[in-house]
Amino acid sequence: MRNAIACAIILGAVAMLPPAAIAQFAQKKVLTLEIARTMVAAAEAEAERSHLAGVVAVVDDGGWPILIERMDHAAYLASVELAPGKARTAALFKKPSEALEDAINHGRVAAVTAQGFTEMQGGLPIVVENDVIGAIGASFDTPEHDVQIARAGLAAVPH
Repeated sequence: MRNAIACAIILGAVAMLPPAAIAQFAQKKVLTLEIARTMVAAAEAEAERSHLAGVVAVVDDGGWPILIERMDHAAYLASVELAPGKARTAALFKKPSEALEDAINHGRVAAVTAQGFTEMQGGLPIVVENDVIGAIGASFDTPEHDVQIARAGLAAVPH
C-alpha cells in the first residue's frame, strides 16, 4: 500500500512539471545501434579501401560500448581493447583522444595517471547540435590510419 501511494505521489509530481522541463528530457540526442552500425560500416569500408584490418568501436556519451567490431586478420589483438578505450576517452573528455597524448608529449606527464583512459590517437567524439553524444574509436596499424578510419566512421553520422 505504501508503495502504491509513493508511486501515485511521484507520478502526480511529474505530471505537474512545466512542459519545458518535460521537453528538456525528451530532446536529448542519443546514439542508436542503427547509427553505430552505419558508422562502423563506413569505417570498415575506408579500412578495406586502404587494405587494412583492425577494430572499430562506438560508445555512448557515458563511454559504454554500443558496438565493437574486429575485422578478420586485425593487425593487433590489443586493438580489441584499444579501439573501445580510445572511443571511451573521447566521449568522456569530449575531445579527440589525441588531446591526452598531446598533453603528455607537451609536458603534462600527470595525464598518464588517468586510469582507464587511452592516451592515443584514434578516438573522436560524436558531436550533434553542440552536444557530445558518444564517440568512435579505431585501432589499426598506425595512428594516422586510426584517425583516418575513425573520421570515415564519423562522417556517416546523420545530422
